Amino acid sequence: MSSVSLESLQDAAGPVSRETFDRLVAFEQMFQKWNRSINLVAQSTAGEVWQRHILDSAQLWRIEAGAQRWVDIGSGGGFPGLVMAFLLAERDGTSIDLVESNRKKASFLQTVIGQFNLPARVVARRIDDSYAFVFQPQIVTARALASLSDLLGLASPWLTAGARGLFHKGRDYRAEVQESVNRWAFDLVEHPSVTDPQGVILELSNVRAL
Repeated sequence: MSSVSLESLQDAAGPVSRETFDRLVAFEQMFQKWNRSINLVAQSTAGEVWQRHILDSAQLWRIEAGAQRWVDIGSGGGFPGLVMAFLLAERDGTSIDLVESNRKKASFLQTVIGQFNLPARVVARRIDDSYAFVFQPQIVTARALASLSDLLGLASPWLTAGARGLFHKGRDYRAEVQESVNRWAFDLVEHPSVTDPQGVILELSNVRAL
C-alpha cells in the first residue's frame, strides 16, 4: 500500500471522506511545485510531505474535530493550518485564520485557499500585530514556530480569553513545559503523536500569566 492513501489519512485523522483525501493529494502536488521556487519546507523533508507534514498536521482533527473557529499562527507552508482548512471544509460553519507575515508564503496560502475554495483566510501580518484582525478562536495551533513559553506569549490574547492551544512538539517537549510553568499556569493534556514516536501534541487550556 502506498504511504499516500486514504487509509493513512484516516489512521492519522480519524473519519475523513475520499473527496477530502483527493483534494489533499492535489494540494500536495501543488505544494511540491511551489516549494521548488520559494522553499516552503526544508528540502530534506520535501520528499516526505505526505507523512512528515500532511499527516502530522491532520492528526489534530482526531483530537478536536468539533471546534468551529481556529487560528494557525506562523502558518508558513500551511502546516497545520491549510491541512486543517481542508478537513474543516467537511463541516459547515467552520473557518480558520492563517497568520503569516512572509509575503511569498502568504501568497501561496491565498492561492491554495482560492483554488480549493477553503474555509480559511490569510492574515498577512506579524503575529503580535494580528490580534485585532482575528476573530476570537476556539483553537490556536502552531507547528515548528517557537518554544512553548514563547508560543504562550504570542497566543496569550486568545488563550487567556478561553481558547485552547494545540501545539506540535518534539522529543524535548518536557523541558519546554518545565520552562513554561515559571511564567504561565495552564491545564495540560499530552497527546502522543501518531506520526513521530518521540513527538506529542500539547493541548493547553485555562491559560493565564503568573
